[in-house]
Amino acid sequence: MDVIRRAARLVHAHRWALIGSLAILGLTALIEVGLGRLPLGPDGKFGWWDGSIWNSENSQRVADAYSFSHIVHGILFFALLWLVARRLPVSTRFLIAVLLEAAWEVLENSPIVIHRYRDATIAQGYVGDSVLNSCSDIVMMMLGFILAGRVRVWVSVALVLGMEILCLLWVRDNLTLNIVMLLYPIESLKAWQSAGHLP
Repeated sequence: MDVIRRAARLVHAHRWALIGSLAILGLTALIEVGLGRLPLGPDGKFGWWDGSIWNSENSQRVADAYSFSHIVHGILFFALLWLVARRLPVSTRFLIAVLLEAAWEVLENSPIVIHRYRDATIAQGYVGDSVLNSCSDIVMMMLGFILAGRVRVWVSVALVLGMEILCLLWVRDNLTLNIVMLLYPIESLKAWQSAGHLP
């Protein structure tokens, strides 16, 4: 019962952040549908997980290898907003982070960025996220932000490094490489990443 009471108090204390984040999620979904994004991807199938970055189901399910990058987003947003806006209540910083992530999701699923991914990165057949995956990415960021607020700094640093290294070894891609390849593509790096794909 004590756990339930504490959870209820926490929800009550941050109810406006919760309501605001749900509203942002809903608005993001509506904007993406308006931009032609499909709710469940081209095949119209719901799925919880797809671990391959090479098939057409990548970025269509609830979670995938890139979900770890969005958790990292949340940890980094927490750190950044603590540095530049620490006087704001944490619930306000949380909403700012949700807005930033939602804005990125809409931009990431615009034709210009989808084409950039296809041209500059290993995401040759990338068609954009499903609305489901895009909203899930925002939730993953929220989890990262909340986690960063609950653990010591060294734990956050270890988690970021751990997830980046895990994804580097697993799929030869992570947030760091994604940023590098989007902004300044390196052909030798792209070739190394592509070599991890077994047809």
